[in-house]
Amino acid sequence: MIESIVLEFKNQLKEHDPHLPIDKKNRMYKILNSSNPKFESYGIKISEIEKIVREIHKKYPCSYEDALEVFKELIRSNNHEENFSAVFFLNRFKKYFSEDTINIFSDQFFKYCDSWAICDSTMIRVIGPFLGKNGNEELALNIIAKWSNSKDMWVRRASMVILLKLVMLRKDFDEDYVFSLAEKMSSFSEDYIQKGIGWLLKTCSKYKPEVIFQYLMKNKTSLSRLVLRYASEKLSKEKRTEILNK
Repeated sequence: MIESIVLEFKNQLKEHDPHLPIDKKNRMYKILNSSNPKFESYGIKISEIEKIVREIHKKYPCSYEDALEVFKELIRSNNHEENFSAVFFLNRFKKYFSEDTINIFSDQFFKYCDSWAICDSTMIRVIGPFLGKNGNEELALNIIAKWSNSKDMWVRRASMVILLKLVMLRKDFDEDYVFSLAEKMSSFSEDYIQKGIGWLLKTCSKYKPEVIFQYLMKNKTSLSRLVLRYASEKLSKEKRTEILNK
C-alpha cells in the first residue's frame, strides 16, 4: 500500500503541473532559494496540494504507521510539492502524534529541509499546533531549547517559528522568554535566522505592541537592520520610523 500511495502522489502532482513559463519558474526558484542543488518544483499552489492530499487520504485507508512510511519516502524527494505532500499527509493523522512523532521529524524532516517555505509551513501547520496543545507545554519548551542549539540553520529557525506559533495560539507571551531566545539567535548572522528573529518579534507586537516597541528602541543599536525592519512592520508608522532612525 505504501508504494501505491507514494506513486499516486507522484503521478497526481505531475498531472497538476501548471507548466509555468521559464521566467515565472526562475522567479519562483529565486524566491524559494533552496539549498538543495537538485531542487525542483512544479509551482503547484499549496491549496491544490492540500486537495490532492485529502483525495488520496480518502482513497487509501491506511494506518498512522503507514502514513509515517509515506512521509519518509516523500520527504526525501528533491521535488518541492512531494515534500509538502509528505508533511500534509502525515498531518491527516495528527490525533496519533506524540513525542515520538517530533523525534521522527528531528531525525527525518531536517535531513531534507532545504527552504524557508517547507520549514515554516511545517512548523506553523503541523508541529506548532501539536506542541501548542494543553499538556504539551513542557515538551514545547524542551523542543525549542534543543532545536535552538542546533548547528543546522533550519532547525534553529524552526525553534523560533514554533515559538511564534505558540504566541499566535495563546495571543500572549512571556517577555523574558521571547527576548532571551531572540538574543540567543542574534549571535547567528544568517539572513534566515535574522528574519526569523524579526518575524517572532513582529508576531509578538500584535499582542503587546508597546512592549516590543520599547524592546526594539532599547536594543536598536545591537539588533541588525534586518531584524528591526521585520520586527517593526506592525507598529505604527511613527514608532517604526523612530526605530529605524539609528
